[in-house]
Amino acid sequence: MADAPARSLRRRLTVWLIVSTLAIGALALWDTFAEARRTARDISDRVLVGSALAIADGVTVEAEGGVSVTVPFSALAMLSSAAQDQVFYRVDGPDGLLTGYDDLSPVPLASDDRAFADAVYRKTRIRTVTLLRELTGSEGVIPVRVTVAESTRARDGLARQILARSAVRLALLITGAAVVAWVAATLALRPVNRLSRLLAERAPHDLTPVAAPAPSELQPVLSALNGFLSRLQGAIAALRGFASSANHQIRTPLTVARTQIAVAQKARTVADRAAALDKADAALVRSERVLAQLLLLAQVKATGDRPVIAPCDVAALCRGVVEDQLPLAIRQGQDFGYDGPEALILPTGEILLGELIRNLTGNALTHSTGGVVTLRLAVEGDGARIEVSDDGPALTDAAFAALSARLLSDSGDDAQRLASHGLGLLIVREIAQTLGITLAVDKRKGGGLVVTLDLAAG
Repeated sequence: MADAPARSLRRRLTVWLIVSTLAIGALALWDTFAEARRTARDISDRVLVGSALAIADGVTVEAEGGVSVTVPFSALAMLSSAAQDQVFYRVDGPDGLLTGYDDLSPVPLASDDRAFADAVYRKTRIRTVTLLRELTGSEGVIPVRVTVAESTRARDGLARQILARSAVRLALLITGAAVVAWVAATLALRPVNRLSRLLAERAPHDLTPVAAPAPSELQPVLSALNGFLSRLQGAIAALRGFASSANHQIRTPLTVARTQIAVAQKARTVADRAAALDKADAALVRSERVLAQLLLLAQVKATGDRPVIAPCDVAALCRGVVEDQLPLAIRQGQDFGYDGPEALILPTGEILLGELIRNLTGNALTHSTGGVVTLRLAVEGDGARIEVSDDGPALTDAAFAALSARLLSDSGDDAQRLASHGLGLLIVREIAQTLGITLAVDKRKGGGLVVTLDLAAG
């Protein structure tokens, strides 16, 4: 699957700012249109009322008591416009229509003396007003209703004109906002560009933390980047240590094997040849063991803090380690045994824990030839405690401090440690860190060591 094309953050910010401005502009334009229609309606309604009042002023009561209507030209002229609106009117007295369009419907009056309405008259949209005038005559009060209507072309045109001017202003505003958004996004992203240039100018081997001023929004990114650089630096250091360890640990037994094979080829007797080949075989066995330990160490480092955790019978695991290494202890004349319960189930990484215990007991068997090595398991709270003790020779304070540093400390040069002391204790330390096991080492009275492992319950 092809990678998605990279998207410009500046373009994305600009687009979102423009879209937001367009949305606000659309709402403003809708409000402007409604306000423009109200404004055009109010202005036109005042003119419409003025025309109706002018017609009403032309209604008089005759001496005989009748009503006469004189429609002044100015009453209709004031409604004339460039839009060529049509004007309609009618005047109604007590007995019905006095003059005007008989099919023009007056607007029903409620409590007020005037009323407005929108309607369609002769297929034309109109705005209508009806006024009530009460004239006094010989027969008392005579009510007269004056109705005037005009088509809505002029007011619609006025509303569109106001809307068009507002739309032009909003378009100019949005254009300016787009320019401002682009400039603002460019300025806001300058710290990102500076950080990019700083990273591009760094040497390939420079994995030190990036120290650069950055806004608060970039601080999480910078922190994550520095964390990644720190982990990468550790991984590279581990890789270099692994390569150095492999070079030293494997080259030595292979050199011994080649030397002994050469000796065997030049041997004059069968016994000399057999002895040389036995030494070569022992060197190859050692190289095989070292290679297995190197691969295990690489696996542990690759596993990191994500081992497979499952319920495990730690007691059975300890007994299995003792059974595997008991033949070696017997050949070396050592007393090697297990002391603990028959079963103890705890969640842990079975394979890694087995290798940890195997390396500890193997180290104890190596350094206490002819002595006693004991693997103890005991319940400790919700977890368990494993002890590997031996009665080997007493260590000086300096030697004990060096051993403790190899077993418990992360500081220092692993390659140098491996060159002097092998892989066993380093593997123990790495597995303990991976499984979250607490390590401790103490001297035994009379000589030897006790290495303690504290396993948590969960």
